[in-house]
Amino acid sequence: MTPMYDSEPPSGQPQGVPVYDQVKRQQVQILREAGLSIRTIARKAGLGVNTVSRILQRELVPVHQRPSVGRPPIAQRYLDIAHRILADRPDLPTVEVLRLLREQGYPGGKNPVYRLVREMRRTVTPVMVRFEGLAGEFSQNDFGHVRVHYDSGEEAILHFFAARLKWSRWVYVELVPNEQVEALSRALLASFASFGGVPLACVFDNPKTVVLSRHGNTVQWNETFQQVAMDYRFACELCWPRRGNQKGSVENLVGFVKNGLFKVRRFHDREDLDSQLAGWLHEVNYARPCRATEIIPVDRIEEERKRFRPLPIIPSEYALRFPVRVGPTAEVSFQGVRYSMPAEAMGLNATLFLYPEEVRIMTDRFDALHPRRPSNGVSTLPKHATSALAAVAGRRAQLYYKRQRLLEVGPAAEQFLTEVVHAHPRTWYADVEQLFELLLQHGPEVLARGFQEALDRGWFGSESIERWLRTEVAA
Repeated sequence: MTPMYDSEPPSGQPQGVPVYDQVKRQQVQILREAGLSIRTIARKAGLGVNTVSRILQRELVPVHQRPSVGRPPIAQRYLDIAHRILADRPDLPTVEVLRLLREQGYPGGKNPVYRLVREMRRTVTPVMVRFEGLAGEFSQNDFGHVRVHYDSGEEAILHFFAARLKWSRWVYVELVPNEQVEALSRALLASFASFGGVPLACVFDNPKTVVLSRHGNTVQWNETFQQVAMDYRFACELCWPRRGNQKGSVENLVGFVKNGLFKVRRFHDREDLDSQLAGWLHEVNYARPCRATEIIPVDRIEEERKRFRPLPIIPSEYALRFPVRVGPTAEVSFQGVRYSMPAEAMGLNATLFLYPEEVRIMTDRFDALHPRRPSNGVSTLPKHATSALAAVAGRRAQLYYKRQRLLEVGPAAEQFLTEVVHAHPRTWYADVEQLFELLLQHGPEVLARGFQEALDRGWFGSESIERWLRTEVAA
């Protein structure tokens, strides 16, 4: 006769109620799933036939339907109603289920309902997928930012771009001024130069600098970045929103940089930070084995470089392209700077080619090359000024056009012209005529120094600036 208990029943346990642990129940289930009869299972498990039947019957009952010890929870009386609610809307928030049950007369608190719904829902956990790469296949790329406290007492929020080859684990990090499309594009191209070539694909986490909008598989790309991808011939892959198992590696790259450099080191100033960043990159790429591969990245990068495609354009010589339009003042405004164009180009659509240090603006007929960052925020080429002046009708309009060009030289020009107009209210136009010729001859930067020199010495006439310029040029 099979004993009812392996040991004495617990205190308070009624006689005749079988006790069996989880291991014994699992043994019974496995044997039953193998197709054995209840009698055979009872013999192999050392249990009674009725006990085996009760075990199997209990395990077939859903968790939320099993009897519990003590008074039944108050929410159990509304089990059927909850079933109907979740059958119609399986993803309904639990707080809404609670509200609907209360409309049906449920008098209790929220916790019993929350437990009931938690037992009824089927939680489906997606399988973890590791997105490993092959040699030369793709790089991971992302922006990060960090607050840095320098030993000098200064504080700064720094933005950085990080890229890592998935196969060799070679890392590239660059501090960037912002997270806009130009900073992303130039840092990405610099990472290609560090890699020694262009991988097949670049993976991003849906930044606005890459993706303007996304609806399912339909993606509206940033046109400037899309042109970069076409020119350098790499595929752009995006992580799906709210898919942590896809973008985790990209986000971990940012954490890797923060935890490995910014959060564990002290920096005296920005120059010291730049130096330590270069040393840290040398360490992780040339000296320290990667924890994932247990190999130093430099020992794998040469093999990976065999799979890269060569850089079609040197990154420092690459121009980003932006569609622009020549305004009614024969100028193109871009990123807070005004660049002149011929008067005949007013109203035309153009393409602005943005180089690191220069700007080139082209239409079907005109081509203008400007410095990227003029000192006064306005770049007016002399030939454009004369063509615009010729297009201005009337002597008075031409005079004010010349004065406007002089005012654009900078604050010193405005102060000087203010003094001239008030000192010579009837003859100031002659000074403007002469100063405009000096502007065309020497350029805005030299003339700005002339204006400041005149203010410092109390000169309020164009002749004094002209004499100073002759001396300055001769020197």
